[in-house]
Amino acid sequence: MKKRMLIGTSFAVGILAIGAISVGSMFYWQNADAVPLVMVYKSPTCGCCKNWVKHLEDNGFEVTSVDLQDVSSIKQQFGITNNIASCHTAIVDGYAVEGHVPAQDVKRLLSEKPDVIGISAPGMPAGSPGMEMGNRYDRYSVITFDKNGNVEIFSQY
Repeated sequence: MKKRMLIGTSFAVGILAIGAISVGSMFYWQNADAVPLVMVYKSPTCGCCKNWVKHLEDNGFEVTSVDLQDVSSIKQQFGITNNIASCHTAIVDGYAVEGHVPAQDVKRLLSEKPDVIGISAPGMPAGSPGMEMGNRYDRYSVITFDKNGNVEIFSQY
């Protein structure tokens, strides 16, 4: 009788352990999917790009930086024209993220999944993430851009 009870208890504990591992794995994968890897293409000497990478990391993103002397081929591949360009280009979950876009906008992009190539903070606006300049803040927009060259305001600062 004791042997049967011991086997039954061991079986129940084993089932509970498998269930806990499964639920834990489910939450791990959901969290991993929520914030995918960000690949940042930038100049090796650009300090503001390094600051933007830190901004993303501080906001929960995993970032890999690729230093290139010329980022224009990446920009061209993703349809980033001069009027929406900035100093660095990031790719996350198939989207292009151009310039000093706030992490909250990247998270919104990944959450909403609009039918666009990506988002951009054109130029290098003072006060944007990575471009902090004391009390100086330029007003700027983050825009979406699509394969037809259409742009729309995504957010404003």
